[in-house]
Amino acid sequence: MAEIRSFGVIGAGQMGRGIAEVAATCGLDVVLLDASEELASAGRARIGAALQKLEEKQRLEVGQAKVVLARITAAGDYAALGSCDLVVEAATEELAVKQKIFQAADAAMKPGALLASNTSSISLTKLAAVTSRPEQVVGMHFMNPVPRMKLVEIVRALQTSEDTYQSVCAVATQMGKTLVTTKDMPGFIVNRMLIPFLNEACFALQEGLGTADDIDTAGKLGLNHPMGPFELADLIGLDTVLYIAEVLQREFGDDKYRPPAILRNYVAAGWLGRKSGRGFYRYDARGKRV
Repeated sequence: MAEIRSFGVIGAGQMGRGIAEVAATCGLDVVLLDASEELASAGRARIGAALQKLEEKQRLEVGQAKVVLARITAAGDYAALGSCDLVVEAATEELAVKQKIFQAADAAMKPGALLASNTSSISLTKLAAVTSRPEQVVGMHFMNPVPRMKLVEIVRALQTSEDTYQSVCAVATQMGKTLVTTKDMPGFIVNRMLIPFLNEACFALQEGLGTADDIDTAGKLGLNHPMGPFELADLIGLDTVLYIAEVLQREFGDDKYRPPAILRNYVAAGWLGRKSGRGFYRYDARGKRV
């Protein structure tokens, strides 16, 4: 089983930052890579701010924020991944984008290093096939927000070796996560259950069954969910929800995954949720609902 000491993260967006923060918090050295060093540095600064808040709330010991942040290096060149034992890709949920990233990462990484994707719907078998190390490719689907959500779906591609599987299970456990293992099927476990739920909430809103607030309150108090379906969709990103729904409908040929018109229209309007300032609700610059 491979020992993971150096951890790479491709993508300094919301998911990538969360993965990098958790990896550094558990003692791993982290390379945070984005399209430029400036973008990666901005992501690293946001991690620092999040760690400082945890320290102020006494969820980290005094001085630990600085220690954890020091383990994270910002980079804008794939060559920085050369020392990493495991690299996790956390970029846009599009097959062509991820395949291009996987090829670039594969070329820069050392022999035997493991390459994972945080994809929530795309086939790991297809991603593994574009690399020179298909046996070392695996899925590590973290939940959003990564520092707070306990679950990681470990996705075994057709090519994934037992050693690779055991190694990523060990490091995910070290990161304090609870693991479930899933076959490489569209949507895996979580999104296969979640997308029909979010779609049905959208159809209910579209048909005027209730307001977004009414439906969210019903979900929270009637189903004992911590967030309503629209609050959750806004957090995930409506473009991501739509993309996953389209993948599931196409791959399974089942209309229970069909995206409703209201979801398509919101995405077309650029109302993508918290990240754009507007989705089913409106948000300020800090992502707080207004």
